[in-house]
Amino acid sequence: MNILILSDQESKLLYEYYDPERIKDIDLIISCGDLPPEYLTFFASVCHAPLAYVRGNHDSKYAYKPPEGCICLEDDIYVYKGVRLLGLGGSMEYIPGSDNQYTERRMRARIRRLRWKLWRHKGFDILVTHAPAFGLNDMEDLPHQGFKAFLALMDKYHPKYFFHGHVHANYGSNFKRKDTYGTTTVINGYEFYVVEYPEG
Repeated sequence: MNILILSDQESKLLYEYYDPERIKDIDLIISCGDLPPEYLTFFASVCHAPLAYVRGNHDSKYAYKPPEGCICLEDDIYVYKGVRLLGLGGSMEYIPGSDNQYTERRMRARIRRLRWKLWRHKGFDILVTHAPAFGLNDMEDLPHQGFKAFLALMDKYHPKYFFHGHVHANYGSNFKRKDTYGTTTVINGYEFYVVEYPEG
């Protein structure tokens, strides 16, 4: 199964110079946030694959104009062809009271509220977030600091993949596209990236 990850930056290659051949083999599209709702709506309308998303810290527009034809993963588990996706959008809180920003404590509370869904689905296979995990592809400044709560989730459920965004490729030389945490493959989906998820 081919998964197209989108995040943070619109791709001129996929969007402005759209060619259906480039996405004809994509089975699932996942947005890790900070993209205009119209951008996601476009891909949902031209691609046969479902598009699931979480919100980024700049996606306050989604509250009154959500992407059309897309699946919101926020605080939920979505199952596609047997693959369980858990979504937790937003970033670390750096402007108190802002939409889609959370303290570490509030993020842990969100995860606690998912206990029933996690039990019913027997865990999850892919963790989809906007922010990275603490110390794993994140940055030292508060706005781009990752969540320790995501590390605890991976420690407990050992998902196959962790997809995130938020840290841009042009932020410096420390940008990492891929990493590993235990048995989990971590991918920063900045702009776009394609993952071949193993069948079965």
